[in-house]
Amino acid sequence: MNLRHLPALLAKFVIVGAALLLLTPTAQAQAQAQEVKKQPRNPVPAQLGDFTLIIQPGLAIPLSAPQSSLYNIGGGQTIKGLWTLNKYLDLGPSLTFIGLPAHNPQAAAGTAWTFGPSLRVKRPHDMPDNDKYYTLSPWMDVEALYVRTGPVNRPGFSAAAGLAMPVGASRTFWLGPFARYLHIFQDDSNGFDDHDAKILSVGVSLEMGSSIKRERQAEAFAAGEDCNECPDRDGDGIPDDIDHCPDVAGPMDNWGCPVYKKIVIKRDKLELREKIQFDWDKATLKEESYPVLDEVVVALNDNKAFRVQVDGHASAEGTDDHNQTLSEQRAEAVLDYLASHGISRDRLVSKGFSSSEPLASNTTEEGRETNRRVEFVVYFIILNDGSN
Repeated sequence: MNLRHLPALLAKFVIVGAALLLLTPTAQAQAQAQEVKKQPRNPVPAQLGDFTLIIQPGLAIPLSAPQSSLYNIGGGQTIKGLWTLNKYLDLGPSLTFIGLPAHNPQAAAGTAWTFGPSLRVKRPHDMPDNDKYYTLSPWMDVEALYVRTGPVNRPGFSAAAGLAMPVGASRTFWLGPFARYLHIFQDDSNGFDDHDAKILSVGVSLEMGSSIKRERQAEAFAAGEDCNECPDRDGDGIPDDIDHCPDVAGPMDNWGCPVYKKIVIKRDKLELREKIQFDWDKATLKEESYPVLDEVVVALNDNKAFRVQVDGHASAEGTDDHNQTLSEQRAEAVLDYLASHGISRDRLVSKGFSSSEPLASNTTEEGRETNRRVEFVVYFIILNDGSN
């Protein structure tokens, strides 16, 4: 094949490829769009190991001598296979071929093969549907490369940037422009030219990955249930049977709960990030415990349907009777603090467990300190919605 015709052929390939990509999933995308309208739930965050295949045909432009004086604009093709590290980062191998037709028809064309790892930083593909710019995913790649130019092996690197836009509601296919700068390091050890090669590629990036999963669909499928009419009383896009905080809106990645600094709301309990402190061998709260308890008050005011059991625990020092009394008194002290800050006692229960449920060994001071704790257990109760 005459490489002088390569730019025109690459341009046609880009146009035809883009058209096929747009037309192929159209019917599927329309059906999925109707399904999404029925189930307007935000996407589940990307999972570790999700795979995306990326194809990037484009034009290749030599930027510096001697390549720019020897070769015309050519073409190239990059193929990547990237695996998800988290919602912002992908990692995987990248393979590129570049062909540059020579100015002199009698001269050989310039070619380069590159291979190496590619790291991508991107705007997540699982942005909520109500996000104004959820359809846009700017990205940037960096690559460390092994380069084969003719009979010579060389090191190189590349940096690329682009903008991906989904094709269809399932977001399985993404399409958009890209630009890549390739730098090939040269040396004169083999008698070849010692100027670095610099090549700019521009074209269309086509991405094909797993379709996004939506929280309600994923959970309902796992439970083997149909969830077409799941209630969502706080309107945050997370159905009540999945939402850990069904009465107050919160983000998907926090299970529908507001993001608190000192506590985490789980399905069956409030988990404290900080330990509640008491005076030695007493049920008197220390002042450093007030901030975390104040945030518990905020969480309970946000979630009116929570009943809370306050569990007190002691280490194994002392007699069982003493530890039982102390654990009960400390749990009661926490309950009193919450009640004094506006939480109804009807929503609060306290219970002491002495040293019967240690988290760590009582043979060390560190373990005993861990076992002197107060825990919160959350009970979800169904509020009367007026229908009965």
